[in-house]
Amino acid sequence: MPRNERQAEVRFPLVAQLSDSPEIQDLFRRDGRRVFASLVRLLGSFDLAEEALQNAFVAATERWPQSGIPRNPVAWLISAGRFRTIDHLRRQRRMAPWSEVAEQVGAMADPGPAPDEREAVEDDRLRLIFTCCHPSLSEEACIALTLREVCGLTTEAIAHACLIAPTTLAQRIVRAKAKIRDAGIPFEVPEGDALPARLHHVLRVVYLVFNEGYSASQGDDLMRQDLAAEAIRLGRLLRELLPEPEVLGLLALMLLQDSRRAARATAAGDLIPLDDQDRGQWDRGAIAEGAALVREALGSQRFGTYSLQAAIAAVHAEAAGPEATDWGEIVGLYDALARIEPSPVVLLNRAVALAMRDGPEAGLALVGPLIETGGLDRYHLAHAVKADLLRRTGHNGAARASYAAALELTRQEPERRLLRRRMAELDGTEEKF
Repeated sequence: MPRNERQAEVRFPLVAQLSDSPEIQDLFRRDGRRVFASLVRLLGSFDLAEEALQNAFVAATERWPQSGIPRNPVAWLISAGRFRTIDHLRRQRRMAPWSEVAEQVGAMADPGPAPDEREAVEDDRLRLIFTCCHPSLSEEACIALTLREVCGLTTEAIAHACLIAPTTLAQRIVRAKAKIRDAGIPFEVPEGDALPARLHHVLRVVYLVFNEGYSASQGDDLMRQDLAAEAIRLGRLLRELLPEPEVLGLLALMLLQDSRRAARATAAGDLIPLDDQDRGQWDRGAIAEGAALVREALGSQRFGTYSLQAAIAAVHAEAAGPEATDWGEIVGLYDALARIEPSPVVLLNRAVALAMRDGPEAGLALVGPLIETGGLDRYHLAHAVKADLLRRTGHNGAARASYAAALELTRQEPERRLLRRRMAELDGTEEKF
């Protein structure tokens, strides 16, 4: 692991333990990343900001027990971190030519006109998200950098969630930081016509994080709740800082999907399909909040794909049971979604809704071509959908073959166990033609 990353992993989990003061510990957990975001802006470097954040909280643990917590602790920490870094760089004059650090120190010492403190700090959090999700970075790098720098997760925790080695993850983060530095990517929220495209990239990264937490792509566990929770926290932050309709839609979508978490698996970790879930275990508070956000987003008349997906999730969430689901409304929403984003996965989900409304044959007529020529031949859920529809029409032999195809492509153990159960249920049943 690169030296800077290794140091950060050793230090940051210990910062909140350096003081016996519950107030300082709570402040670190609650506002540490806010302080970090402002230090990135002031110091122009992720690595310097990490060092400065550490130093600022060390200073707080040394001084606040005697002097008391200042009226504006976040501003105090930002100032302490910045000036300690400047002093450290000035001391480097003894080891390096002053010309190599003078320009950098000069820029740090003169941050320009002082904006409103609270507004500046909140804007810095938004700037940090957009910087970590810059479109010149790969999606994998954006996810890793966002979880590390915005959420404050350790490299080891992110690597575990992404099922890669910590050294690989650390190298990914270091390369992303280097690209931001070398390309001169500005620490800012884009304005004007550039904002919609960049916001779309930010929302996509947040949703990819949520999806991996809500339904892990591989491994023994169905969910990684820490990732889902971090994505929802980012969604709330984005809503607070930039309440655009699609931000509301994404937050609503995540809340509505996450509301089913307690009912999605058995105590043994086996996947429970939607129709078989105990809806009494669904989180009604999250459903009410998500549904209200959906109405607000759709009412703006500037909604997009996330708002429509959230509306579909709301129809499911508000139905008293599977038989009460308004499949006609869901088909209509998928029709609207397909006009905006006619992706194969959207069309697959529309086919499922159509099968629920009009019968399995109607769905099969659409699913087959999507697998054969629509680019879903390597997508395990497409084969699982086809198998379920074939089973419902009594074509058990063909259903078994589709389940087998899905099983071959699935890398998540709970999904594999469900597919095996479905195949076992077909054994001994009669074929219908």
